[in-house]
Amino acid sequence: MILLSGKPLQQSDMWPSTSMEDIILEEMQGDHIIYSFSSFDQLVFALQLRKQIILSAEAMNQSEMEFAVFATSRCNPEYWRLTELGGFQLRRGVKPSAAIQDFYKNSSLYAFECAGAMLIIYYHAVLNTIGEDAFNYLFPDLYIYSWHSDSDLGIHSIYTHDFLPGDVVYFKNPDFDPNASQWRGENAVVMGDGTYFGHGLGRRTAEEMIEALNKNRKQGSNQSAYLMSAAKRLSFKHLAEFSVPQRNHPKQKYKYPIVPHNRTSIQFEDYLIFLYSMYRTS
Repeated sequence: MILLSGKPLQQSDMWPSTSMEDIILEEMQGDHIIYSFSSFDQLVFALQLRKQIILSAEAMNQSEMEFAVFATSRCNPEYWRLTELGGFQLRRGVKPSAAIQDFYKNSSLYAFECAGAMLIIYYHAVLNTIGEDAFNYLFPDLYIYSWHSDSDLGIHSIYTHDFLPGDVVYFKNPDFDPNASQWRGENAVVMGDGTYFGHGLGRRTAEEMIEALNKNRKQGSNQSAYLMSAAKRLSFKHLAEFSVPQRNHPKQKYKYPIVPHNRTSIQFEDYLIFLYSMYRTS
């Protein structure tokens, strides 16, 4: 259900019935979760950003970006510095927008794991929604590594069985082969047509994702991979504030610490556990 300024949204013919915006809108309307927006523009922004997430995921699917574990990650050194952890640190003097666009322009120069892929898709989608100036202002210190993200993305997880196009979900492989730990699971974008895009496995149905992960289990295991009942979402309302030029945005922001680990293809919730553990021991 969608609320605009506290009232149920009535109009349902704002976009052609076959458009991605209308598909997302109808699924939000039919969801048991209440989606509340303070204005029509805020709703439109959320629909546009979700659409851009799907487009960025499909563009990655069609690109030459490769899957890699942290030890074999690679990037374009003109825009990024490859760190000891296998992450990508934005080089000084490089515009964040240009660095994100380079993933797609020079895709053959890049290889990374699937959590980082979700961040690249997120940043690319936000860039294509709010424009270069706002993006460069909002994300001046990009660092791509696992689920480490800028606080202004506002990534959060909700527990649900009902996924919306543009959500990121996780296919968990609980009995993965320890000699192929990169297949402990797969982060994937809900594409809105019954398929999911995961970097490394490509665009597949849920059944095909599970089948692929099941081929990488411990020998003799009968415990199947499965789609978890959780979805990762951006802070759409917060990001909508930057969709129009403003001069009074605060320049100071909270910076999450980088949590070193070598567990390729982990879910967002696992990264949060690492993060909270770091806080408790600091």
